[in-house]
Amino acid sequence: MQVTMEAQTKTLKPSCGCSHAHHDVHENKTKIVVLISAIAMLVEIGFGYFTNSMALLSDGWHMASHVFAMGITWFAYVYCRNNRANTKFKNGTDKILSLSGYTSGFLLLLIAGWMAIESVIRIFNQESVLYNDAILVAIIGLVVNIVCAFILNSKHHSKDDNIKAAYLHVMADTLTSLLAIVTLIFGKRFSINWLDSIGGIIGSIVILKWSYELIKQSGAKLLDYEHE
Repeated sequence: MQVTMEAQTKTLKPSCGCSHAHHDVHENKTKIVVLISAIAMLVEIGFGYFTNSMALLSDGWHMASHVFAMGITWFAYVYCRNNRANTKFKNGTDKILSLSGYTSGFLLLLIAGWMAIESVIRIFNQESVLYNDAILVAIIGLVVNIVCAFILNSKHHSKDDNIKAAYLHVMADTLTSLLAIVTLIFGKRFSINWLDSIGGIIGSIVILKWSYELIKQSGAKLLDYEHE
């Protein structure tokens, strides 16, 4: 009986090298970030409709996609916590976190593709840019994302694909906000509307690289594949 209990305990232990305590910490961090991002998203979308600003609406709906993805990350931690003692998971619930990271990686891939396509379309179909509104939104978004990045920062990113996925979504938003600020300032100063689109293309390329690495890493864990 003692041997059976020891074997069961070993089975339920996380296989990623992170303890349940770390998972609980990551769950709380993700919850806080989701709530902060959701509030910022609602403010941007609501204010965007109120002021009829496409810049605000665009950034708000872009943030909504990341809130959805980070919501998946949060749900994965909650599900794992509620099923720690479930013996039907023969190797523990840790692969759920890798599956969540894998899914978020594909969502990042889609977001990056959407950014690239939208940026190319805008290069050939120039529209007037509400520079002051757009710069204000980008600065607010940058501040929110920096705060969220500090909350999610963890030395266990390399071991936990789920928290890494949430962190990369925040960093993707941070990158797009930073690029937007730079390109919008130069675009306003020199009246070059297409600079904003170039910033979007650069950002999408970087995010594509991040999503590929996340998909590769989490996919390997799902398949129990060890890199040489």
